Amino acid sequence: MYYKPYSQEWHRFRNLRESLEAYLDEKIDPQDIVTDILYILEERSNVALASYEQAEELKNFLTDQ
Repeated sequence: MYYKPYSQEWHRFRNLRESLEAYLDEKIDPQDIVTDILYILEERSNVALASYEQAEELKNFLTDQ
């Protein structure tokens, strides 16, 4: 895969590659890699949901006034 050097895509790909290579170099079990990825996604979802709920609460408060 080729991306223009130092472009946003190039940095994104490099970061992902370096992370995966670290797991592989340390001979981490594939199931542990999947578990870590799913945990990170779950954390991200929880933060987004909390932010949404806070905004909804404020919106409801403002419209009830």
